[in-house]
Amino acid sequence: MFNNLIESSSHANEFKRRGSFLLFTTATYAVLFVITGVVSIYAYDAHLDQQADRVEMLVFVPPPTPNEPQPVRTEVPRTPSTATNNTGDSIRTVLMDSVTNPNNPPDHPGTVAPSVPPATPHSRLGEFNSEPAGPAFSRGTANSGTPGQVVNIPDEPPPPAPVATPTPIKVLKISEVLNSKALSLPRPLYPAMARQIHLQGTVTVQVLIDETGRVLSAKALSGHPILIPDSQRAALQARFSPTTINGQPVKVSGVISYNFTLQ
Repeated sequence: MFNNLIESSSHANEFKRRGSFLLFTTATYAVLFVITGVVSIYAYDAHLDQQADRVEMLVFVPPPTPNEPQPVRTEVPRTPSTATNNTGDSIRTVLMDSVTNPNNPPDHPGTVAPSVPPATPHSRLGEFNSEPAGPAFSRGTANSGTPGQVVNIPDEPPPPAPVATPTPIKVLKISEVLNSKALSLPRPLYPAMARQIHLQGTVTVQVLIDETGRVLSAKALSGHPILIPDSQRAALQARFSPTTINGQPVKVSGVISYNFTLQ
């Protein structure tokens, strides 16, 4: 019992010693932090003596605008000889009557025609010779040389209508049997096995005939398998007359029938 009491008192002293050490260490670090902060404040130099009292102002200068292109003049400047007269009166540099007027003969007749056109009742003096402007569509062409003349330009003739070409017929299909239309129709060989088993029947072969009457292909549509090979070989040897439609030779598709009977 006394041993336990002695051990408990020693633990309490150890805890007090550790707490005092921790408190002292914390206080020491706190004082050091405070001293470091005060020293850094006094050691900071803001260079206030080098600051100037002037104020710098930044001014935005817009970039120079590109020069706008000048519009291209498409109008031809008029000279006094080609000026437009919209007043309704003819303008003459000299008011001179026509030389053909018998009531007003010229004072000084000459052999050279005057360069100024004769004046009209509505003529007035001006800096150039011109006639009143007429309607926009009453001007003559450059080749006619006659102002006010209307030139009729005929319209272009319409293009000719396309000629309809007949669609060529590729293959003419005939539903009837072609046996009677053949120029040459060889008979197929009777298979030996079919004779032995007394096999009889009909074989229908579809053929494709070219423009000259030759058989291009032969395919059996019905019949016993033993009789089909010889029937197809015989059909390939058949010959027909050429078939034409509107003078154009065409291919023909039809059937050939072979009857196998024992005699």
